[in-house]
Amino acid sequence: MYDIGKMFDLGGKVAVVTGGGDGIGRASCEILASAGASVVVSDLSPDKAKVVADSIAAAGGKSAAVGCNVLEDADLEHMIDFAASTFGTVNILVNNAGMGGGGRENPFKIDRAYVERIYAMNVFAPWQLCKLAAPHMQSSGYGSIINITSMSSVNNDPDMAIYGSSKAALNHLASNLAYDYGPMGIRINCVAPGATRTHALASVLTPEMEARMLSHTPIKRLGEASDIARVVLFFASPASTWISGQVLMVNGGGVQTLE
Repeated sequence: MYDIGKMFDLGGKVAVVTGGGDGIGRASCEILASAGASVVVSDLSPDKAKVVADSIAAAGGKSAAVGCNVLEDADLEHMIDFAASTFGTVNILVNNAGMGGGGRENPFKIDRAYVERIYAMNVFAPWQLCKLAAPHMQSSGYGSIINITSMSSVNNDPDMAIYGSSKAALNHLASNLAYDYGPMGIRINCVAPGATRTHALASVLTPEMEARMLSHTPIKRLGEASDIARVVLFFASPASTWISGQVLMVNGGGVQTLE
């Protein structure tokens, strides 16, 4: 018989989650803590990170908060050092912080600075964090990296070229790093949410748009942050120990686009 509890037990593991102050990031922090991990909640807003960390602690979990601007290398280094000094190591990294999209990227109105900022947030920061966390994972004997990417990495939408291509780059980064990190005992995978009820989606979603999305979504609802967090738990846990370099689409079986 399988010991299902053991397959998803993260007791003794340490997780770092970027953008953990709300939405998918917060849900990921909460579910990892519920599975027994000590969770470092990282967010651009230290106050938001502390709210989540305090909530986890109040529920009996282990958590600590740290402010981090993932566009600043010094902040990335501090965050990983903080996790290691607070809880002893880093075993799980969830690269959730991101920006862009929403159908706002008119190719004739954005400039190079915008493109560079999107790639710095969505590709370069995760790459740098992987590099910083990997030695801790290798020395601890357990490592799992989960990138939160997007269905936009494979969809085709107007005014989404930069965001979509940055998330496609994040997918491909993971599939290649799987070869570099595998011999170190580290897995790296991507979770690609479809239309998920977050503040970002709420800023552009209309009833008409939602109806169009649901018309070609077999499971007739939009995603919730908890739907994505459960897949994060799967990739973080021993249940997925022979899975690496993969992108799992979490989209209710359909394709939701802004058009």
